[in-house]
Amino acid sequence: MSGAQRIYKQKIRATETLEKVFRAMELIAASRIGKARDRALGQDPYTRALTRSIATVASHAREDHPLINERTDTNRVLVFAITSDRGMAGAYSSSVLREADELIEELREKGKDPVIYIAGRRGVSHYNFRNIAIEKSWTGESDKPDAGTAAEIGKVFLERFLAPAEEGGVGELYIVYSRYVSMVSQRVTVRRMLPLQIVDALDEIELVEDPEELREFEQYPLYEFEPSAQEIFDALLPLYIEHRIYATMLMAAASELASRQQAMHSATQNARDLIEDYTRLANNARQAEITTEITEIISGADSLGI
Repeated sequence: MSGAQRIYKQKIRATETLEKVFRAMELIAASRIGKARDRALGQDPYTRALTRSIATVASHAREDHPLINERTDTNRVLVFAITSDRGMAGAYSSSVLREADELIEELREKGKDPVIYIAGRRGVSHYNFRNIAIEKSWTGESDKPDAGTAAEIGKVFLERFLAPAEEGGVGELYIVYSRYVSMVSQRVTVRRMLPLQIVDALDEIELVEDPEELREFEQYPLYEFEPSAQEIFDALLPLYIEHRIYATMLMAAASELASRQQAMHSATQNARDLIEDYTRLANNARQAEITTEITEIISGADSLGI
């Protein structure tokens, strides 16, 4: 076997091995994306119910809760970026980190002091490489978030937001993550989660066309609260924050798996195309070698007068 054929055969074997790895990762992501998508989208009814409850109680409670009021005693801003723990997910993590970097730069231009929190090893590596301090990170659960971890994150953020300025309190909380839209579409989103803005954030309002019906829909009935509306409000708001963080992490997990499946599908197809190219080149090299041998035999025979 000639040197060219040997090289192409080695490349074919190596690419076939990579194809098997890519195909296996694609199948694993495909088997998990359905459950991850259902977990992410399944939070919507609970979120709507919780939002409705908060809006209802807020209409009867005093709107002077610290989670609602803007803070002017500190210029610190908490930025929480949700990335992946592993690679081979296309531009999933890089898109989130690019958006987070732009947000951090924008906040600094406004005189703010960003405090960075990260979920996922990719984000940790990104900022460590750039010698940018990370306040705290959580890793190991990017594609399958745990409710306990989300509750811990929510508790840390609430304590940081409610802390006095001299003890490191922050005035705002931003979350940067990739929102799952469909299997072929994931959108990087920046959401300001704190301080909260109490609005009638009900999707059904947008579907009401009759103004009279809209006014009737927006009127909250009279309730008697036990305990007081303010106490219920105080209990619901932290619960809402923790739930929104968990729902965001679930949405990011679904986006990660969808991105990985797409990336591995493309990698598998590219590996197959590369194998075809190498096979064709190996065949051409073999054909050229046979032609050369035949030519040498004929030339030798002619020289001998055979």
